[in-house]
Amino acid sequence: MNCLKELKLRGFFRQCTDENNLEKIFEEKKIAFYAGFDPTNVSLHLGHLVPIMAMANLQRMGHKPIALVGGGTAMIGDPSGKTEARKMLTVEDIDNNLLKIKTQLEKFIILDGEKGIFVNNAEWLRNLNYLNFIRDIGRYFSVNRMISFETYKEKLKHGLSFLEFNYILLQSYDFLELYKKYGCLLQVGGDDQWANMVSGVELIRRITTSTEVECLTFPLILTSDGKKMGKTEKGAVFLSSELTSTYDFYQYWVNVTDADTVRFLKLYTFLPMEEIKKYETLKGAELRDAKRILAFEVTLQQVDGFVKV
Repeated sequence: MNCLKELKLRGFFRQCTDENNLEKIFEEKKIAFYAGFDPTNVSLHLGHLVPIMAMANLQRMGHKPIALVGGGTAMIGDPSGKTEARKMLTVEDIDNNLLKIKTQLEKFIILDGEKGIFVNNAEWLRNLNYLNFIRDIGRYFSVNRMISFETYKEKLKHGLSFLEFNYILLQSYDFLELYKKYGCLLQVGGDDQWANMVSGVELIRRITTSTEVECLTFPLILTSDGKKMGKTEKGAVFLSSELTSTYDFYQYWVNVTDADTVRFLKLYTFLPMEEIKKYETLKGAELRDAKRILAFEVTLQQVDGFVKV
C-alpha cells in the first residue's frame, strides 16, 4: 500500500519536509514514527483525533507508532497557537493526566511495546542538566530563525517568556531521543506544530548526518461553516465519557453537516475508501445513513476501543 497516497486520500496531509524522500522511505521499510500529546488536561478532545487516527492508519499499514506524552514539556507549556501563557500544573497533576490519556490512546492504537510504544518525555527531560543541554543542543539553534517562525511572531506581540522560548529546543530534543532509542524517522502532528517539527528534523540531521528523518503535518480541521472541530455551545467534545457523555458524543457526530459527512468518514473511521465513495454523490436525507455510520464507528472507538491490527 502507498502510505502517503492513502494519507492524502483520507485528508491527513498538509505539508512535509521532503515528500519524495518520505514516500521512498515508506516504500523501502516499516518505520517507527511519533506524535506528541500534551497532558495538561485529564482528557484528550476531538482536536486530537486527527493525529490519533493518522497513527492508527499507519499502524494498520505495518508501521510502529510512538505515542509521546509530554510529562516533561508540560511543565513549561507549548506557546504554539497561544497568545497567553499556560497555567502551570503540579507534577502530580501532570502524571495523573498522563495515565488517563494513555488509556484513551489505547482505544485507537496498540501500545504494547512491540506494535506500538508509549513514552513519557519526563524520562529524559525532568533530570536534564541545563548547562550540558544548552552547550550540546542549544548551539544548533539560531535565535534569528526561531523568531522568524509564525508561532513566535504572534507570541512576541503579547509577550514571550524565556520559559516558552525554550519549548522548541525541548520538542526537537524529544525527536532526537526517539531517533536514538527507537530509530524513529518521522514526526507527525497538527500544522500549528510545523516550526517545532522542522526544528527537530534539522537538529537530528546536524548531529547525526541522517538523511532519512522527516516530518509530516495534518491540516487543522474546521467544519464546513468555519468552526473549530469539536467545539460546541457546551464547550469542547472530549474523548473521555466522564466529561462528554456517550450520548452527547454520538449526537455530535450524527448532527454533522452534509458537507462534512464524507470528509469525516475518511478522517475519523477505518471504513474502506471504496465504501465511503458511494456516499459522495448523496445529499440531504440520503446522507442520514452515512451520518449514523459515522457516529456509530467513532462512538464505538470512544466507548470500547476498536483496535484491530
